[in-house]
Amino acid sequence: MNILLWIIFGALAGWIASLIMRADGQMGALANIIVGILGGVIGGFLMNQFGAAGATGFNLYSLLVAVLGSVVLIFLVRVFRRAV
Repeated sequence: MNILLWIIFGALAGWIASLIMRADGQMGALANIIVGILGGVIGGFLMNQFGAAGATGFNLYSLLVAVLGSVVLIFLVRVFRRAV
C-alpha cells in the first residue's frame, strides 16, 4: 500500500510541475509519475545541498520538494532537447 501512495504522490507532483512548465499536453499519466518520482529524488538532493531537509514523508513539504525537483527535471530535459 505504501508504494501505491508514493506512485500517486509522484503522479501529483509530476502533474503540478507539468502545469507550471506548460508541458501538460505533451505528458501522459506515466510520464507524470516518472517525472514526479525522479523529481522527488532531485528535489531532495537539491534541498540537502542547501542545508534543508529533503523529502520528509507524505506531507505538503515533501510535495513541494518533489514539484521543485520535477520542474528542474522538465527544464533540463528541454535544454537537452534543444542542444541535440
